[in-house]
Amino acid sequence: MLKEKKLREISQEELENSTRIQKSATPKYTIDWYVKWVASLLILSAMSMRGVVGFELIDLVLSVCGVALWLWVSIIWKDRALVLLNGVGLLFLIRNLLERLWV
Repeated sequence: MLKEKKLREISQEELENSTRIQKSATPKYTIDWYVKWVASLLILSAMSMRGVVGFELIDLVLSVCGVALWLWVSIIWKDRALVLLNGVGLLFLIRNLLERLWV
């Protein structure tokens, strides 16, 4: 019986009024939602190549793209901590990318 109760659908009213059901703080299926996930995938892809000889440039390019997209999302969200983190991180990555290209 308990298992049956857990498997049932949750109504919209129950979801809105519940203090036990965890709700996402960010909106879903908006442009920033899609950009956030693309940016996260780019950064994870870059991280998977980090430290592999021969893939340093790809790592930097993917990192720059991912962090730039996260910067855009943080500006949309007006989250100053994320703007600072991603803005400074983007500057560091661009500096490293330019240094890599000019050497």
